[in-house]
Amino acid sequence: MSSMFGKPRAGGERPPQSPLTECNVAILGCRGAGKSALTVKFLTKRFISEYDPNLEDTYTSEELVDQQPVLMKVMDTSDQDGPGNCERYLRWASAFLVVYSIDDRKSFEGCQQYLEVLALHARGCQRRCPVLLLGNKLDMQQYRQVPAAEGMSLASRFGCLFYEVSACQDFAGVQQVFHEAVREVRRQAERSQPLRPLFITEEQPCPPLATTVALPTRQGLASCTLNTLSTVNYKEMPSVAQAKLVTVKSSRAQSKRKAPTLTLLKGFKIF
Repeated sequence: MSSMFGKPRAGGERPPQSPLTECNVAILGCRGAGKSALTVKFLTKRFISEYDPNLEDTYTSEELVDQQPVLMKVMDTSDQDGPGNCERYLRWASAFLVVYSIDDRKSFEGCQQYLEVLALHARGCQRRCPVLLLGNKLDMQQYRQVPAAEGMSLASRFGCLFYEVSACQDFAGVQQVFHEAVREVRRQAERSQPLRPLFITEEQPCPPLATTVALPTRQGLASCTLNTLSTVNYKEMPSVAQAKLVTVKSSRAQSKRKAPTLTLLKGFKIF
């Protein structure tokens, strides 16, 4: 059975060619840890204290996480005192929230069993799913049986994130945990993408399009050759014998000062 929560976003219906990305989150934990209370708090901002412990359901809600829409599907599991029939959510979920109650040592010990099952599953499959350890009922601080340091130590042991919230009082904290699960799924998807090959091109030498032009040799001058591109037209260079020295006087030649002169080699242009 699946239920739909959340209001449609403004802007009309979404075009069929751009479907929402999905994030499947499974809520795990022993009976009485507050899994259903966390689920309802996240989806409706309401707190309900009594639930049917044998009821398991999946809820769907459209969320906006970091300005990116996502279709979240939340499975509120109904395990009683530990992991049982885990295949139904191990293959389905893309992230896991493992919940215990800070005022119940037994629920904390049950979390270790869930974390061990998830770690064993991660070693046997190719994809890795983010896991978040969540201490619930922070409003019951005066009855705390599990120090926060123990929760942090357990989370560090299994390499997962750790939070403490109150499904009764703290909607912002509950929402942050669910949204952080989406962020972790996105980060894991980015890390799992294959690296794109890097192509490096080398500059290849130009094909031999040039023709060799030999300058005529004259006595006292060294011979040389010039390579010119066949696609470019050059005027013929005058021979040395045809070059004459020309003296050009400036327009101030009639002044009392000595007129500057400019010596050119006839047949060449000044650029």
